[in-house]
Amino acid sequence: MRGLASVAFTLTCVWAQDGLQRAEELYNRTDYRASLAVLRESGDSTARTHFLAGRDHFMLGEYKKATDDFQKALAAEPSRSEYAHWLGRTYGRRAEMSNFLSAASYASKARQYFEHAVELDGSNEEALNDLFDFYLQAPGFLGGGYDKAQAIAQRIAEKNPAEGHFAEAQLADRKKQYDTAEEQLRRAMELAPRQVGRMLDLAKYLAKRGRYQESDAVFDKAEKLAPNAPKVLYARATTYVQQKRNLEKAKKLLVRYLESQLSPEDPPKEAAERLLKQASGG
Repeated sequence: MRGLASVAFTLTCVWAQDGLQRAEELYNRTDYRASLAVLRESGDSTARTHFLAGRDHFMLGEYKKATDDFQKALAAEPSRSEYAHWLGRTYGRRAEMSNFLSAASYASKARQYFEHAVELDGSNEEALNDLFDFYLQAPGFLGGGYDKAQAIAQRIAEKNPAEGHFAEAQLADRKKQYDTAEEQLRRAMELAPRQVGRMLDLAKYLAKRGRYQESDAVFDKAEKLAPNAPKVLYARATTYVQQKRNLEKAKKLLVRYLESQLSPEDPPKEAAERLLKQASGG
């Protein structure tokens, strides 16, 4: 009997692991509901399962459910920086969607979990970036502050020089030092010439400053570096829609985006559909 019990336990573990792997694959293909269905079928309740379920719910905009799963994951493995980081992200989204009183509470929790994620792992670059953004954008009574953001920017630069220059560009822009901000973005691009995101940062900033011809030239370079990359299509279309120019081209770019194979790092198709409606005058 003990042998049979051991075999049954082993098969259960294998089934759960296989289910988690299949759910991860579905998540990476942005099929979040199918990923959740596989997790439910597996019957697994480990920290990794809750972490993936939390990300599925987050991507679906189900932030309360995401909060519950991330809390369970962190409670099971309290030393995992990425669990605390995603919990902070989720509270940040809840703050954006809540009334003033709830928003303040959620924003405070977002900061606390971002800080905790960095404390757990100082090399977690995504957590550092989100903590930087919080400090830069949040008012002082919520724990934000320019000096705090500047200190985090220095830590970011130690881990990733190109990203450090991007952070410095945001600091300079906040102080209306526009030439310095542009210089920092160009230095970031020089340090990471094969990272298309660095080109998009500069292209969007030039457009923001009203330098459309220069912006389009950088967008062209980005398209040559990464032809048909969803992030390039979306960034250029978004820029055009925001500026209410080249709207026909923006619509074509968004249609191509909606036909692309997206990843969780790309904006959701719902956002592209809203932009397309806006570009069409809807």
